Amino acid sequence: MVKGSALASLIVLCWTTSLSAQTIYPIDRAEILAGVRFDFKVEFPGPVDPARLKVTVNGADYAAAFGRSGTFIDREDGKDQSALILRDVALAKPGTVTVDVSDGAQQRSVAWTVYDTGPRKAKNVILFIGDGMSPAHRVAARILSKGIAEGKSRGKLAIDDMPHMALVATAGSDSIITDSANSASAYATGHKSAVNALGVYADRTASPFDDPRVETITSLARRRHGMAIGVVTNTEIEDATPAAMVAHTRRRAAYDEIVEQFFAAKPDVLMGGGSANFLPKSAAGSKRKDEADYIAKFRDAGYQVATTASELGASAAKPETSKLLGLFATGNMDGVLDRKFLKGGGVKKFPEQPDLTEQVQAALNILSKNETGFFLMVESGLIDKYAHLLDMERAVYDTIMLDNAVRQTREWARARGDDTLILVLADHNHPNSLVGTVNDDMGTTPNVPLRERVGVYEQAGFPNYPAPDAEGYPSRVDVSRRLAIFSASLPDHYETFRPKLDNPNEPTVKAGDDGTFKAPRGSVKIPRVWSLETPPPDDRRQRR
Repeated sequence: MVKGSALASLIVLCWTTSLSAQTIYPIDRAEILAGVRFDFKVEFPGPVDPARLKVTVNGADYAAAFGRSGTFIDREDGKDQSALILRDVALAKPGTVTVDVSDGAQQRSVAWTVYDTGPRKAKNVILFIGDGMSPAHRVAARILSKGIAEGKSRGKLAIDDMPHMALVATAGSDSIITDSANSASAYATGHKSAVNALGVYADRTASPFDDPRVETITSLARRRHGMAIGVVTNTEIEDATPAAMVAHTRRRAAYDEIVEQFFAAKPDVLMGGGSANFLPKSAAGSKRKDEADYIAKFRDAGYQVATTASELGASAAKPETSKLLGLFATGNMDGVLDRKFLKGGGVKKFPEQPDLTEQVQAALNILSKNETGFFLMVESGLIDKYAHLLDMERAVYDTIMLDNAVRQTREWARARGDDTLILVLADHNHPNSLVGTVNDDMGTTPNVPLRERVGVYEQAGFPNYPAPDAEGYPSRVDVSRRLAIFSASLPDHYETFRPKLDNPNEPTVKAGDDGTFKAPRGSVKIPRVWSLETPPPDDRRQRR
């Protein structure tokens, strides 16, 4: 029996030992596909005598299990901490794998599950990702594009009509809240990782490019099956979701290096925005830190290069086109509401951006030429960008666009005899909720507070958007009874409860030296005490 100070000492000793235990990558409970390559690493909290080091895999020396010895680092990053790393290994047989590590003083064990999938069944795999897409976006897209009457939708989204549906947990290895990097990385590799990380386990070293890597699905599909590879988005192509399909770095913002990794991987089709990091530093609009010209590099490697919708169509129609680089904006592309209706955002600068459906059709034309099949990732990425900015109408229109792309692809696959596996998912969602409607049609009552214009339950009724066009888009969003989609993701923001028709929204406000807040894109100052009770001074009726 242990009492008093002896008990306290024992608790401190146990806690210290727990904190100083070795770190092993892949992490405990990792699930690893048989034959997929990964890096094995052990980090020790202090210096270790290699003669006392013992690492076993299912009881056998790790060198025998992996086929070769790793590299022992006496002082990693020049600090009093040792490490062992062995890159590019694989496990061939399914089953439970236990890794035991001992440095003579401390011991740590992790267990992995190695699994196999059996014979390949689908010739092609298409992964659609609605970045940040929440159930509220999906419901709103259905209401706007199909209509609703007497409690029943007048039609289904293509997303609604998939043969199987499931919920997926998205927490990362370091946080209950994920971002687009480690969530897309988990889809692309099957391994959990940390926020901001792509295709790696985020280790303790200073460099964001030497972390333990895990093989991506694009690498596996090409290496094992000879499949063609496509990555399509309407964000910057270097952004987290598309980058996760090929990249290995714990720093998702390393755009220059991600472009270099795209070039090294050479997907057959690569489309999106983000040309700024492909252009040499001296070129207009470039964001690169060097003079490397990656558009020229891709062209020299045999790629057709398209910068407009017409160039995309022409390149995809050529029988000889087998590789395509499409870059349609220096930054993110523009969403549907701006491109087709409002002409805001970057449309004046880049007036001929393709729709996601056009990008997907071009990708299908090119990738389907490969007799061994293809893997294609398609992202409607601006759903997330707009949701961050509380720009709900734009997010919903881009959800409709994603659904249109899914619908056309399902029809394409059906005409081929259904040889294609189609997956539609969100990498994560936003805390958005559709709570009712915002009603500006309040009769003759003047100065109705904004809060009272939000109708919930029986006061919500139905919105009065005009009938959608053939693509599912109502011609206007500034109607008198609109969907009320609210967000819990930002504690402080500027809100009018009205569509933002001039440009994509800027919801945050900056505090001035005089104790007032300055409204986005304007010089009108809003008193600090302003709330949702009354409209702010610059709350104008949005023009069509």
